[in-house]
Amino acid sequence: MSLRSANDPKYQKPLTRLIDVAAGPLGLKDHEAEGGYSALRKALKDLKPQDVQAKVKEANLRGRGGAGFPTGIKWSLIPMGPDAGTKYLVCNADEMEPGTFKDRLLMEQSPHQLVEAMALCAYAIQAQTGYIFLRGEYVVAAERLNQAIAEARAAGLLGQNVLGGAWSFELYVHTGAGRYICGEETALINSLEGRRANPRAKPPFPQIAGLWGRPTIVNNVETLCNVPHILLNGSAWFKELNQGKTSDAGTKLYGVSGRANKPGCWELPMGTTARELLEVHAGGMRDGKKLKAWLPGGASTDFLLPEHLDLPMDFDTIARAGSRMGTGLITVVAEDQSMVSAVRNLEEFFSRESCGWCTPCRDGLPWTVKILRAIETGQGQTGDIELLSKMTRWLGPGRTFCAHAPGAMEPLQSAIKYFRDEFEIGIVCDIDSSKLDVCTLPAGLPDITDHRDLATKAS
Repeated sequence: MSLRSANDPKYQKPLTRLIDVAAGPLGLKDHEAEGGYSALRKALKDLKPQDVQAKVKEANLRGRGGAGFPTGIKWSLIPMGPDAGTKYLVCNADEMEPGTFKDRLLMEQSPHQLVEAMALCAYAIQAQTGYIFLRGEYVVAAERLNQAIAEARAAGLLGQNVLGGAWSFELYVHTGAGRYICGEETALINSLEGRRANPRAKPPFPQIAGLWGRPTIVNNVETLCNVPHILLNGSAWFKELNQGKTSDAGTKLYGVSGRANKPGCWELPMGTTARELLEVHAGGMRDGKKLKAWLPGGASTDFLLPEHLDLPMDFDTIARAGSRMGTGLITVVAEDQSMVSAVRNLEEFFSRESCGWCTPCRDGLPWTVKILRAIETGQGQTGDIELLSKMTRWLGPGRTFCAHAPGAMEPLQSAIKYFRDEFEIGIVCDIDSSKLDVCTLPAGLPDITDHRDLATKAS
């Protein structure tokens, strides 16, 4: 990560410029000495809430949680005015996506940055209460955020009559049990209310009826942390941070995990290529291995190939290549790794994390795992690949209650598309079964006619 370089007037790495992992996070006094809370003071003194919304909208800040929805537009959908009543702001800090760890870095190393960002967002939408919904495993982040909140409250930056004005804002850390589905904003809201973390039907959207039925904005940690810097330096400055690499504005916390020499996380201009991430910042593939495939941003994105490495990592370009940028944290697969095993591992995660609300997800994901286990152990049956392909459609967008199962199908469908031969190797019965009453198995293999039996025996 970048070291502290507060004297850099251009703040080319605004999110991480005050981060020094070895030294630990700045306390309130040191954070303010480096310009912290200046944006909040400026906004409360000189700007109306709608002005803050307008500046974020003009900056073209897109959500960094994975969807890339324009933040300013999301904020503009919330009711404003004296009759709007109680409103809430929720920070989605659950971060359960496999291969994703960027928000943890921000919360552990720069907690005051997030506290100020949430105060600014709350002022922009005139929310009275905010929650940081944090996964329970992030113990260090919870401790440091609670300490930062206490310091800010004691200094009058949170609580009643913030900075002596008429607006009041209380902020709390809420640690959850850690469920992947809580990354979906309505499931997160249900969990925050003490309910089972099932997603809600939309509409109504949370901006109209969210937490306890009141208007609510849910934003990701990284998204929110950009807001103070936009307010201080302007929308034009934020747009230019991409150094002309793409039409998306700002910087991005990119990362690499998997079999790379130096896995890590770096703040770089939006639109940086995956090749630069892997070969320059992550030091290339480990042990001289060749890259076989890569996930652009978390487990719920489609695999891409080495020939896609030179594409700029932005929302629209990666979508046109057939995947999603997601969280922007790449997972690499080496040439000697099995794609069937890699996908089976991912589908086991998604199956375990299904909330069980709708049948395609609840039953379809375990069934997918059973078939993949069979293929992985060389006991797949004729038609299994075609069945898996059908399931990527049956569990695809529009067929389930939320995006959990469709996201789970993305790595599977792309693995079959690019590496079908690796799936075919695991099929023991590769003859045309339509021409036979019974498929004859090779000698020595069990006579398995049902995948449920197969999975039991394989386990």
